[in-house]
Amino acid sequence: MAEPRVPGGRESELELPCGKVISTHDDLDLGMREYDCACGASHAVVLDMHPLARFVPEFLEQVLTETIEPADDHDEFTMAHLLGVVIEEFPEQVAVADATEDGAVGFSMAWVTDFDARRLHEIVVELIVELMDHAVSHAEDDEMAAEFESQMLEFDIEAFVDQYRAERNFEDEHDSAV
Repeated sequence: MAEPRVPGGRESELELPCGKVISTHDDLDLGMREYDCACGASHAVVLDMHPLARFVPEFLEQVLTETIEPADDHDEFTMAHLLGVVIEEFPEQVAVADATEDGAVGFSMAWVTDFDARRLHEIVVELIVELMDHAVSHAEDDEMAAEFESQMLEFDIEAFVDQYRAERNFEDEHDSAV
């Protein structure tokens, strides 16, 4: 996972991928999904307590947490793991704030991306599909693998994200599940 970008060693500040510096105390809050930056862009904000269902339906969240065994001390696949996959693909486009020692902010980890929230959503779904495809390719059931491949050819990530976001209220911390 990428090292937190903390300018001047001040733990409450985070340098964003665009180069702007924000305060984890003043500029980030628990209900935030996007940060409107002084650079003119909107950056996606993800906090460790956000559920995986922010990006995928609960049934898929359950499948991910039950089937993926993290290689760390966590019992199940979490938002930290998911954003770790994003960081692997886009290391320079994700800033990470580790606030585990800061009881004043209400979160342990925050990720702010160079992408807006909708583009991050698409990237996350793409990466989950890749994870699933990789898992299916290791299965010993060729018929199941072929069926999965067939379904993935028909799967439209942009349409899924549009529909998922339309069915949920992403305006505040009280977004509703589908």
